[in-house]
Amino acid sequence: MSFPIVVLVASFLILLVVNVPVAFCMGIAAMLSILAMGDLPTFVAVAHKIATGIDSFSLLAIPFFIFSGLLMGHGGIARRLIDFANVMVGRFRGGLAFVNILTCMLFGAISGSAAAAVSSVGGFMIPLMNKRGYDKNFNTAVTVTAATTGLLIPPSNVMIVYSLATGGIVSIAAIFMAGVIPGILVGLGLMLVAGVISIKNHYGEGEKATVMQAVKSFFSAVPALLLIVIVLGGILLGVFTATEASAVAVLYAFILAVFCYKEVKVNEIPKILLQCGVTTSVVFLLIGTSMAMSWVLAAENVPQDISAALLSLTDNRFVLLLMINVILLAVGTFMDMTPAVLIFTPIFLPIVTGLGVDPVHFGIIMIMNLCIGLCTPPVGTCLFLGCGIGETTVTKVIPKIIWFFVAMIAVLLICSYIPNLSLWLPDALGLLK
Repeated sequence: MSFPIVVLVASFLILLVVNVPVAFCMGIAAMLSILAMGDLPTFVAVAHKIATGIDSFSLLAIPFFIFSGLLMGHGGIARRLIDFANVMVGRFRGGLAFVNILTCMLFGAISGSAAAAVSSVGGFMIPLMNKRGYDKNFNTAVTVTAATTGLLIPPSNVMIVYSLATGGIVSIAAIFMAGVIPGILVGLGLMLVAGVISIKNHYGEGEKATVMQAVKSFFSAVPALLLIVIVLGGILLGVFTATEASAVAVLYAFILAVFCYKEVKVNEIPKILLQCGVTTSVVFLLIGTSMAMSWVLAAENVPQDISAALLSLTDNRFVLLLMINVILLAVGTFMDMTPAVLIFTPIFLPIVTGLGVDPVHFGIIMIMNLCIGLCTPPVGTCLFLGCGIGETTVTKVIPKIIWFFVAMIAVLLICSYIPNLSLWLPDALGLLK
């Protein structure tokens, strides 16, 4: 390992340990490693790389999808989706756990944010499940893990980031559609675990909805669910691009939240815009500084060295995929999704594509891995947020969440070794290159 890379890795880890924000960790580590190269004029090249890295038309989709997700989050969508999910699956033993998972899948897909799903769905469902006799640590575990399914079911901002990290090799439309079946499988896996635990502990007898309740909840939820249909349908039919679809999503979410549901007041829009601006700034700062780090890694031939090291151990595709899965699972425990995707995609993508793994398929593998990291300490954003909402602690939730991890990892391995689960839908729609 060259001296600049030693400086890069050491400074990045030290800054990370002392709780410096990840974006600054990457930027400072990249600057120090460039100084270690002794080539000061490269600062100009790196600055140019950062500027051009975020100067991308496709990245405009990120702030638009963030804004539409915030509008949906403030617009009373979660409550309507909960009523709809209750009609669908609330009649079974442990029905509220199923309602929680299905609502997280629907709301997460609409908002594109796991944290928003934990806040909006968990804020209502966890107290309700507590009142109905479910264990509050179990309720928190259900919400935390189910919230991540929205990052696999499109639209999803992290999928846009992955498309950028591949250098445009993977289209946004293709990765969007590739996540549908794996996202549903994760949800079903979580429901299976929740059902077994509910039967074992006699949680919830379930409630049957009347026909009138079913009709009312359906028509109340349909306008929100139409957002997914409009966005994906417009992209697939060629009416608009993924970036243009994000602007359409904002317009639709604005009309729905302000004029249809009337849950968002016009004077609240500036506050939501400010929140959107802050979130967008964080994402773009991560993207920019990751470009600097990626430049250093490429200049020092790190991807090639890692590829050679892994291939020296084995050239078996199945074993290599297992090794990469283990590495990504470990990475997800201490790094958030966006920087992890930006840093490790350029490193691992050449390895897997050289073994015949489709880049779209690998994107789903990577996102599924990092979704699990959102539910694990020490970084686990969803875990800590869920514990706050559930008024419990991480140490109490971890024993309850383990079997949900088992289900998520089992689905991850199935999707890793059966590529058609990811590729069938985009291939059928003619989105694969």
